[in-house]
Amino acid sequence: MKITDARRLTHGQLTDLRRRGVAAVQGGESPEKVAEVLGVHRSTVYGWLARYRDGGWHRLDARKRGGRKPKLDARAMAWVYKVVTLGNPQQYKFRFALWTSEMVGVLIRERFGIQLSRASVCRLLNQLGLSAQRPLWRAYQQDPATVERWLREEFPRIRALAKAHRATIWFGDEAGVRSTAHAGTTWAPRGRTPIVSTTGARFGLNLISAVSRRGELRFMGVKGRVNAEVFITFLKRLLVGMRRPVFLIVDGHPTHKAAKVRRFLETVGDRLRLFFLPPYSPELNPDEHVWNDLKNNGIGRKVITGPDQMKHEVISHLRFLQKSPELVRSFFLAPSTAYAA
Repeated sequence: MKITDARRLTHGQLTDLRRRGVAAVQGGESPEKVAEVLGVHRSTVYGWLARYRDGGWHRLDARKRGGRKPKLDARAMAWVYKVVTLGNPQQYKFRFALWTSEMVGVLIRERFGIQLSRASVCRLLNQLGLSAQRPLWRAYQQDPATVERWLREEFPRIRALAKAHRATIWFGDEAGVRSTAHAGTTWAPRGRTPIVSTTGARFGLNLISAVSRRGELRFMGVKGRVNAEVFITFLKRLLVGMRRPVFLIVDGHPTHKAAKVRRFLETVGDRLRLFFLPPYSPELNPDEHVWNDLKNNGIGRKVITGPDQMKHEVISHLRFLQKSPELVRSFFLAPSTAYAA
């Protein structure tokens, strides 16, 4: 890395450098990456962030020297960033698994003896380029090395094989929807939790679907649980009208590997082949987004009054997705599924 000698910069150039660095961090780049690109030490970037936090953009003006010492200096800013991005709340004896502004405030008070309000902590985290986000949940049993091997070796091999056999790659999955599921928020007077009336009865519907990166979607409703026979029925339906061989990628559930399924595959020859995702890795399956969309944008926002209405709403939404190939294609553009696009 070529180090920038700030002593050779004019006040205007140094001011511009500081502002570009802070803006880059607030845009989501890590301070370490910004330091590398700008050719400065990472502690310098954290120092700029401390200046900005203490007095805004004008505190980055190189012509202004001195001033009061920031409450949180470069060392403290670096510590906060490292704790939130690399640490786990449970390492610091918190019971909750996700970082909250209150937790960060507690750690700052214990570490540096500085009391910050919740708003001030939120502002600090934003200034460090951090934001409150819904996390992606992954099973702790997942093996990162296996996932890496899938992304680097196994799926490219499947794609090359599909190209050689002029086959179409599909991703399949099963899911269940329940009458008690709901999603989203609603407006209500402050301090009064809104209540949505629903039937007291509980019922559900099981489903199987498959998607391709072309935006195609096939689905089937299931009475009862999904077993080998039900899965075979879906495979038969999936092959209807297919002019090319089908390479179907599913998870490693025992149903997919059952002896009945293997015997069925022998009867269809090269028309259909099954491949399996790494264990405990649903985020790698674009078909998962079908269920997320159904639950969040379909039935999750409606009052379900009975099994027949639920079935109607589910089928209507899935048929809407079938007629929206651009939306189905977008399921292959998520960070965890882009490898299959």
